[in-house]
Amino acid sequence: MRFVVVDLEATCWASERPRPRSQMEIIEIGAVRLDESLEVADEFGSFVRPMVHPELSEFCIGLTSITQTDVDGADRFSEVFARFLEWIGNGPHSLCSWGLFDVSQFQLDCRRSGLLFPEWFETKHINVKGEFAAWRGVKRCGMAEALDHLGMPLVGTHHRGIDDARNIARIVQQMLPDLADSAAEQ
Repeated sequence: MRFVVVDLEATCWASERPRPRSQMEIIEIGAVRLDESLEVADEFGSFVRPMVHPELSEFCIGLTSITQTDVDGADRFSEVFARFLEWIGNGPHSLCSWGLFDVSQFQLDCRRSGLLFPEWFETKHINVKGEFAAWRGVKRCGMAEALDHLGMPLVGTHHRGIDDARNIARIVQQMLPDLADSAAEQ
């Protein structure tokens, strides 16, 4: 079993200028593929050009550090998603993400683009946020706080897809062996 650790960044707005969740679009896909021994095998990173709201809000730029130039020069979701699926390759895989946002955003963008949503994204999904909380016996928390719990520094820029995927992968590398050991003991 290989693990695809993914983190998405999406269009967003300040709370005083909210938009419906349905208007959010992926603007970055960051992913790390871990092999069967949980070693980093490969990485994928790409910006995505938003189509519903092509101009990023100042809030979004400030939060993610993704610039208008980054997304203006990027391909549309359908093209980036095709490359992402090709990069993943044939299974078996499990998709790992911090919470459920990434899976639901993939569903939304696939539906909007008329693309088939890969069923295994949902059926073989590991909610690292939930698993981490259960594993450590703590309340659900953000990725940066989880790294603190493990005594690990946040590496890179928080709220950048590829950097967050790398950090989540580091958490998965710590957590999954213990989860597998405890499952084997039962």
